[in-house]
Amino acid sequence: MLNDASILITGGTGSFGNTFVPMTLAKYNPKKIVIFSRDEMKQWEMQKKFGNDERVRFFIGDVRDRDRLYRALDGIDYVVHAAATKIVPTAEYNPFECVKTNINGAMNVIDACIDKRVKRVVALSTDKASSPINLYGATKLASDKLFVAGNSYAAAHDTRFAVVRYGNVMGSRGSVIPFFMSIKDKGVLPITDERMTRFMITLEQGVDLVWHAFDDMVGGEIYVKKIPSMKVTDLAKAVAPRAQLEFIGIRPGEKLHEQMISEEDAFYTYEYTDHFKILPAINGWSNSPARIKDGVKVVEGFSYTSNNNPEWMSDAELQAWMVANADGIGKI
Repeated sequence: MLNDASILITGGTGSFGNTFVPMTLAKYNPKKIVIFSRDEMKQWEMQKKFGNDERVRFFIGDVRDRDRLYRALDGIDYVVHAAATKIVPTAEYNPFECVKTNINGAMNVIDACIDKRVKRVVALSTDKASSPINLYGATKLASDKLFVAGNSYAAAHDTRFAVVRYGNVMGSRGSVIPFFMSIKDKGVLPITDERMTRFMITLEQGVDLVWHAFDDMVGGEIYVKKIPSMKVTDLAKAVAPRAQLEFIGIRPGEKLHEQMISEEDAFYTYEYTDHFKILPAINGWSNSPARIKDGVKVVEGFSYTSNNNPEWMSDAELQAWMVANADGIGKI
């Protein structure tokens, strides 16, 4: 699907973009991939990785700037919307800025993609959008709803929108694994609560899910990858077996367990071999055979959370992953 296509990634200098670009160049050989973001230094650093590859282009801009988006989307076939204000405390203390990027920015992307006749758009979401308890999660839930409804808003236009949702990305910049690794020599690792669990997904799995969404989507689906869970205490012991654990209490806006599908979502959720799909509740789309395909509807009361997950990652599996990915942990 992406062969010889023109692709744009908003927020493309982040962890996802730095993984999506080389993987997509290698698998699909697109005509071009445009990195749309507002940080010139990150663009300059990323540009050095790809040398003189003419397929990779860089475009300074902000999703808050509607006119700039319209210019950047000229001739674009596919869009991955990864731009977001996503640090939970930052969003709590700067709520207006978070809303401008995560909600107003989503509206700008939807409008611009429809008017520029982009074929397919996949927006990245987060576990925090499911039953949100912090502002970041609330804005991402609003964003998800906007992208789902964008399929109605597009009317006679062919542009279609879908969402992918996943949790803690292993080894990404600012995540718990590189944080623990950076302080393990101190001999003490802070843990908010000994019961805390988290989903574990690699960036490569996140890219695969986006590719699948582009290929499978009819419009309005939310894709959730089946991934293992891990207790944060076990994660800490795998990173630093000899370190002591200090329990410091749950921080404002933090959940004990991650959730990606709520009981309320279960009415519209279908299960597949390696993922789930939450279908749109609007317009009767949750009963659409084209969207359901070979999916099996989950039982009433089903939820997908990091503590009720049937699949768990072992200490040995995490340690093997850290050895294999030692050079990249915390770098992108």
